Amino acid sequence: MHLGDDRWLAALWALPLAALLAAWGWQRRRTLLRRLAEARLLEALAATASPARLAVKTLLALAALGAVVFSLARPQWNARPQEVRRLGRDVCFVIDVSRSMLAADLAPSRLERSKMWVRDALAAMRGDRVAIVAFAGSAVVKCPLTHDYGFARLALEELSPGSVLRGGTYIGDAIRLAAREVFDADEASHKDLILITDGEDMESFPVEAATAAGEAGIRIIAIGIGDESVGTPIRLPDEFGRELYVMHDGERVLSRLDAQTLRQVALASRDGQYLNVATGTIELDDIYERLIRRAPQREMEATEAVRYEEKFQIFLGLGLALLVMEGLISERKRTMD
Repeated sequence: MHLGDDRWLAALWALPLAALLAAWGWQRRRTLLRRLAEARLLEALAATASPARLAVKTLLALAALGAVVFSLARPQWNARPQEVRRLGRDVCFVIDVSRSMLAADLAPSRLERSKMWVRDALAAMRGDRVAIVAFAGSAVVKCPLTHDYGFARLALEELSPGSVLRGGTYIGDAIRLAAREVFDADEASHKDLILITDGEDMESFPVEAATAAGEAGIRIIAIGIGDESVGTPIRLPDEFGRELYVMHDGERVLSRLDAQTLRQVALASRDGQYLNVATGTIELDDIYERLIRRAPQREMEATEAVRYEEKFQIFLGLGLALLVMEGLISERKRTMD
């Protein structure tokens, strides 16, 4: 026998308590009758009372309670091996961690908001393999393709401008790294690259990289974030913890969203999508459901699991039958007229 939810077995401790309450109830009733009833009435009640019947009723009620509690533990047997097929896609989040992602036009920062969106998407994933690539002036795989979403979340939380060795924004290099080191070259499709960046590329030829990725069966979903018109200044902490504006030639450095480049990057791949978030927000878990979960899936792996037949109905029915029997038994003896 196998139990589907053995936590309910702890509730069986209620049976001894119920038995003690029943015994206390018998004793309490007898005491009250002695105090309130006349002697002749007590003799008449005693003549018809049946302690044996009362004990049987109590035992039936306790047995019914035990059977119902045991049914909640989901008893199962007749184990059978069954092949479990897991369907899904390969999804790689390519996240910009350059200093421009510290701009606060999306509170608390572009990077922190991006991590929040990806966290929501991970919570919605079912069956897909996920990877995380961080990039700025260089790119690095922080989490290879895995079904371990817990590990992916840990890698996500650690992302910061210090996750890569060089500053800058080289989108093309990040796409090439993901295509080369993350995705399986032998798989012709079922691959999604979700790029989250402000799009300020430093001549890394991102459109050409996206075209090559598309030819390898990778669909690119680009998410553009940041102020597209005026731009936003960037503030970094100094050695004393004070946040100072990044300056160049006496002027504050402003970071702007390059939507045009990101749109070209997305459309360079087949069925690519560009999502212009700018300084708004996005429900990345909904985007996952709409664009990835509903897309064609492939068999990721097949494993063998043991399945048991549910038998809780037997014990639930037994408990109900015992309750019916308990209700049909009278506490008193039958008397002859």
